[in-house]
Amino acid sequence: SEVLNPIREKELTKAMLETLAIIAYKQPITRLEVEEIRGVDCTYAVQNLSKLSMIKIVGRKDAIGKPLLFGTTDEFEKVQSLGYRRAAQLRQAA
Repeated sequence: SEVLNPIREKELTKAMLETLAIIAYKQPITRLEVEEIRGVDCTYAVQNLSKLSMIKIVGRKDAIGKPLLFGTTDEFEKVQSLGYRRAAQLRQAA
């Protein structure tokens, strides 16, 4: 099971899930833009999502300071598709 899904759900905190959802929906997006949406600092969540290979740097914004732009990775897409399949299986079983 761990080979198929190396990122266990308990490793993703609520803050990380919220940050990941924003990045997935608004990509490409800067950390500051995520923080403006969430209203709190997201440095820790972004660092951990990067370490878990859920997000990656996809470029730089053409603005003062050239902030990094983040987007989701193929690993995120794999985990997300597994979640959709599991949800569909649960709906069929109900």
